[in-house]
Amino acid sequence: MRFLERFIEPIYALFRIIFGLLFASHGAQKLFGMFGGVDKQGMKLGPDAGLGYVAGWIELVTGLLIAIGLFTGIAAFLASGTMAAAYFIGHASGGFWPLVNQGEMAVLYCFAFLYMAARGSGRYSVDGMRRGTTTADRR
Repeated sequence: MRFLERFIEPIYALFRIIFGLLFASHGAQKLFGMFGGVDKQGMKLGPDAGLGYVAGWIELVTGLLIAIGLFTGIAAFLASGTMAAAYFIGHASGGFWPLVNQGEMAVLYCFAFLYMAARGSGRYSVDGMRRGTTTADRR
């Protein structure tokens, strides 16, 4: 839809912010028991959660960095890898297909973050402000 082309940068910023905040909220849930305090996969919460605790910190920190657009490429690459690992460690044992093993969210996050890692922070971000991005510099 060509009429949306002039909104590419604001739409990408909204995409990045929403995905970043949603990802950070998963980390806050695992680490601090926020948002109901129970991980829907039945993962044990808090410091004694082992791998889930590490995943919680990655989700919280990378999600916030992605949301504000600071070091988005690196943060999104790490988040994408975390979600790929989550799929294969936590979901794939229930069957290969995401609809069968309830891994759709892990797959969606993985590929959304992979796209962000390739595209970078964008114009409306902390990195964009630090670079002094202008209208002519779309990337």
